[in-house]
Amino acid sequence: MTGLDKILSQIQHEAEEAAASVLAKAKNEATDMKSAAIAKGKAESEIIAQQSKSAVEDVLARAASAAALQKRKAILTAKQQIISDTIIKAQQSLYQLPQEQYFGIILKMAEKFTLPQEGEILFSAADLKRLPEGFETTLNNAIKAKGASLKISSNPRNIDGGFILAYGGVEENCSFEALFSSAHDSLQDKVHQLLFS
Repeated sequence: MTGLDKILSQIQHEAEEAAASVLAKAKNEATDMKSAAIAKGKAESEIIAQQSKSAVEDVLARAASAAALQKRKAILTAKQQIISDTIIKAQQSLYQLPQEQYFGIILKMAEKFTLPQEGEILFSAADLKRLPEGFETTLNNAIKAKGASLKISSNPRNIDGGFILAYGGVEENCSFEALFSSAHDSLQDKVHQLLFS
């Protein structure tokens, strides 16, 4: 081997070592860059996953809240319908009472609402037809203690049940419909307590 061959061999050997060193360094840097990129990607994906999870939880919470509100509204609407139906049925049941019970209620109502003076009591056409015999006397005996006196009018009124009291030009509507209407709010409260408490 000549000196030139030795020098060339030496140069080649050094070049191979330098190339191997550069290659090893490049591999190490590539591995470090890859690890850093993987770590960065993992961190960013965790942030995105957490943001997505928070967004999903927020959407689910809002959906649950909206569903609960709709459920409460539906229950309230159903309760109001049940209460309304119950009040209507109670009012209608008065019209279906046997004559004795019906006019017993009329007497109690007259005792409560009659003013201590002379007046007239007006009924529906249906009630006028089924008035018990001697009802005017029974009525006046019931209200006598109040200093009241009522004459049964032969002119029917357009009411379903109950009566109207007339004193001169002043009338007091004691029909079942009017009484139920004026007591509607308190009746709703009572029916609600009975049914849902």
